[in-house]
Amino acid sequence: MPIIAIILVIVIAFLAGMEGILDQFQFHQPLVACSLIGLVTGNLEAGVVLGGSLQMIALGWANIGAAVAPDAALASVASSIILVLGGQGIAGVSTAIAVAIPLAVAGLFLTMIVRTIAVPLVHMMDAAAEEGNIQKIEWLQILGICLQGLRIAIPAAALLFIPAEIVRSTLEAMPEWLTTGMAIGGGMVVAVGYAMVINMMANREVWPFFIIGFVVAAISQLTLIALGALGIALALIYLNLSERGNSSNCGSKGDPLDDILNDY
Repeated sequence: MPIIAIILVIVIAFLAGMEGILDQFQFHQPLVACSLIGLVTGNLEAGVVLGGSLQMIALGWANIGAAVAPDAALASVASSIILVLGGQGIAGVSTAIAVAIPLAVAGLFLTMIVRTIAVPLVHMMDAAAEEGNIQKIEWLQILGICLQGLRIAIPAAALLFIPAEIVRSTLEAMPEWLTTGMAIGGGMVVAVGYAMVINMMANREVWPFFIIGFVVAAISQLTLIALGALGIALALIYLNLSERGNSSNCGSKGDPLDDILNDY
């Protein structure tokens, strides 16, 4: 891999690690990270396919209380590098997806290490706050965020220096039953991730829209862009009708007690 591509991949990995905490530009999302790595390495199509597949899995990942979700940033970056080094293109996406799942779980260990290291930084920031040293607090904050970036950049750099021939020969040596099983398992994980999202969103109001979407996707030749545009149109129609319904109810009923009872 050219040195420029290696540097760009490490930069993307660093940004993905920081964005796992910041959530500002979404570099840690699989669709973004995989697509960018595919772009800088000359494998854009395979990167987009891998990112889209992993994104469907990561839709169901969320931090709930003390439970930390699997590391989407490490899974995206590491699986993209393995896909590129394997040289299989889109044909290697299923294997990369299967590798990404255990990597996402392993990323939790790195997250624990970085957060443990960040504890002294918090105490140092408290001491700086007592001194009124705002600049020191800002630098310590930047240092803590950079640690999150290194959490992904260092494993990415280590993977990049593995000879491509070793990765390619390892992937090619996998028996067909294993690669087929990994592909099936990856598809099942995608379905589970999407089902988790539906489970969080589903109610009596949105179920009809889910049904319409599934039916239209099954019986038509529409592309994903067309389906997305149709979804946006249905959402706008729903919001417009909801606003009109609320305004008409407020205009036709002047009884505050009746409005309160209707709310319940």
